[in-house]
Amino acid sequence: MSKLANQLASAEREEVARAIRLLLARPLLTEAADPTGFELVRRRRDPLTRWFDYTCGWSLLVEPRRGYARLAKIRAYPDGSRPARRARSGRAPFDRRRYVLLCVTAAELLSMPMTTIGMLADRVVQATAADRALPGFDPVHRPERMAFVDVLKLLEAYDVLRAVDGATEAFVDSAEAKVLYRVDSTLLMRLPAAPVGASRLAVPADEVPARFEDLLTGLVRERRYGGAADEETADDTHGEGATTDAQRNLRLRHSVLRRLFDDPVLYRADLTDDELAYATSLTGRQIMRRSAEQAGFLLEERAEGFLLVDPDGIATDVRFPDDTSTARVAALLLLEPLCAAPAGMLPEQLAEAGAEQLRRFPSWAKAYQSEDGPARLADDALGVLLGAGLAGRARGRVVARPAAYRYRLTDTTSPGPKSGPEGTTASRGPAAEGETH
Repeated sequence: MSKLANQLASAEREEVARAIRLLLARPLLTEAADPTGFELVRRRRDPLTRWFDYTCGWSLLVEPRRGYARLAKIRAYPDGSRPARRARSGRAPFDRRRYVLLCVTAAELLSMPMTTIGMLADRVVQATAADRALPGFDPVHRPERMAFVDVLKLLEAYDVLRAVDGATEAFVDSAEAKVLYRVDSTLLMRLPAAPVGASRLAVPADEVPARFEDLLTGLVRERRYGGAADEETADDTHGEGATTDAQRNLRLRHSVLRRLFDDPVLYRADLTDDELAYATSLTGRQIMRRSAEQAGFLLEERAEGFLLVDPDGIATDVRFPDDTSTARVAALLLLEPLCAAPAGMLPEQLAEAGAEQLRRFPSWAKAYQSEDGPARLADDALGVLLGAGLAGRARGRVVARPAAYRYRLTDTTSPGPKSGPEGTTASRGPAAEGETH
């Protein structure tokens, strides 16, 4: 029995570790999209809920009957590095127009268990016309219909909308397209992860642009850490007092571990003095190592920072190196000149590096074969490197960050003459003492 108990305990640990990494990559996990993964999360939801709450302060809700698990990942420092993306057009990020339509559409869907694309478009037209702070929505124009379709496809990806009859894309070509949807309004209400509702920030609409950053910070302010209450909320009559030592330690643990488990690389230079002191303390290091082990990661600690390695590649939704897009291939090629420039590269030098790539492979990256193509290619490649924590900006230049030296370009092949660098490969070369792996 003892051997059997050990085997069962080991199996549970392995399943919990795998489920943690699944949820880190997909905070909204649906049974329709991943039946096996959802079943694993459903079966181990109790230890998963405890792990996320203790480690990161994130809440996990599992709805077995409705077929979804929602991990509410809150970032202490909100930024725009993880935008919503369009299902079409090369997964371009949402612009302001699409975000506005997303919010209005979501509000209209709350009271509609079933709808058609035409009825929903009419509701959005009426809602935008009734609010002077919103630009009107006019589905007569094709760009407006395209933006609306991008919003609906995102909600379909979240399983909030299900097309029962018809295809959403048909609305791009004709405003008369017929599509019938089933709406999961309960799941829709679970999408926002902010602990403070936007409606509680009692600010006149004309003041929002000037105070946007402060308001965004107010949305993610968590009472559990103590401190003064947010004076902009309706609950300011229940203000907290001074932060206790326990609350301060809880905040430090969660802020450090959130960044460790949510960011590609955690650099010491990016931590506040308090966070760095916690991360390098005996208690902090023990908790980091134990949490990484429980989640199935390997924790690499170097002089510059910390890095989690997932041996199974489950925990990330973006891979690097990766040849699935032109920008990612260009990013890998850009690493070589960037790492060879200790002082960094100016925008003009980056554009020249992009031009050199296009000259080497004239039949590659056809979307960038234009006058401004080299600069656009360099910008898109740089976006990949910045998002992966491999590059940063300093004094008007782009510099390679320590994790960039993990990679070495080993070979560039092409399947035919004048083709592209589809065969580009990279290896992790030996790192010098103190370098981040």
